[in-house]
Amino acid sequence: MKINTSSIIKYTLLAIILIVTAPFCVAEQDHDEHGNEHGNEHKSEHGHQQETAQSVTLTKQQQALVNIKVETLKARNLDYSVYAPGEIQANGYTSYLVSPRVDSVVMTRHKSLGDHVKQGEKLVSLFSATVAQAQTNLTLAKAEWLRVKNLGRQAVGANRFIKAENDFKLAKARLIAFGLSQKDVNANNNPLGEYTLIAHTDGAIISDAFQQGQRVEAGHALMLLSNETQLWVEARLPATTTLNLPVGTLAQVKVGQRYYPATVSQEAHTIDENTRTRVVRLLIDNPDDSLHPGEFADVYFSLSTKKAVILVPENALMRSADGDWVVFVESDNNQFAAQEVELGRVLGTSHEIFGLKTGTKVVTSGAFFVASEIAKGGFDPHGH
Repeated sequence: MKINTSSIIKYTLLAIILIVTAPFCVAEQDHDEHGNEHGNEHKSEHGHQQETAQSVTLTKQQQALVNIKVETLKARNLDYSVYAPGEIQANGYTSYLVSPRVDSVVMTRHKSLGDHVKQGEKLVSLFSATVAQAQTNLTLAKAEWLRVKNLGRQAVGANRFIKAENDFKLAKARLIAFGLSQKDVNANNNPLGEYTLIAHTDGAIISDAFQQGQRVEAGHALMLLSNETQLWVEARLPATTTLNLPVGTLAQVKVGQRYYPATVSQEAHTIDENTRTRVVRLLIDNPDDSLHPGEFADVYFSLSTKKAVILVPENALMRSADGDWVVFVESDNNQFAAQEVELGRVLGTSHEIFGLKTGTKVVTSGAFFVASEIAKGGFDPHGH
């Protein structure tokens, strides 16, 4: 037989290759087997995490260790307060703006800022050419009326009699309209053109922006006289606040370290264009004159729910992964699970919630810890 040397060499090389590569094939197979085992194990563990991702079991000892507090939900009526910053202001309905009604010159100041005055007291004396002309007209109209009145209606005729009487009344009314008192008009003995503005109400002078000798136009504010026995408080709430505050709603107003009772008197139906806030006005008594316009105040509206509500404290609420609000509910076997709820009003330090029945046990303290344990799939009392 003739042996083919080239064929022997070929098969010999093939055998060597198979012998050398065999361990690698076994190792690869072993790797695949171990890989599958790890993959199945990971899958099993992942599946277990998914299975327990929405709940966790905590023993009573574990709950006590991390200070978890559970309370049973009850529907109840609630008295609560709502806070708003405020400011003490003069009562615009009992205040009086002292101003000339014709162009004038300030002659004499009789009262100053902060003075308490009584109705009828002199405040400021002024001079006006218009008033001088009106005083002259009054003098002439009065003389004519006295002459006609003495002669009698039959002697002068009805038309002249009526005209003289009306001209006299009109001359007096014009001076009163200019700001003169009834007493000064009746006497009509002031120096020509001079007149005095008086206090039309009891109160304190809370502003006086003028100087003696100053020329002032009609309507210029010389003084603001405010009766401070009852003041305004303007409270400002966020524009989005959906709070019903009818007239008569009670409130506590804190100024400094003292509290005062107050009641809602009215509410503006527009939003303040500068502060973008909702303005609520309250009335506050000030019998001892301890409050003054311009002081800042803290306003606490005293409210109560009209029907029973279910409430949880703020720290009982958590956000879920998709952004919904949840609380953690405890079942009878010490298992805690997240339960989605809807939020209602903020009542003091609590939130009104919907979606749970009364009698449900809810975590009110330690909710963050429960959430973290659910997220990682278990509780390790040893901290490992």
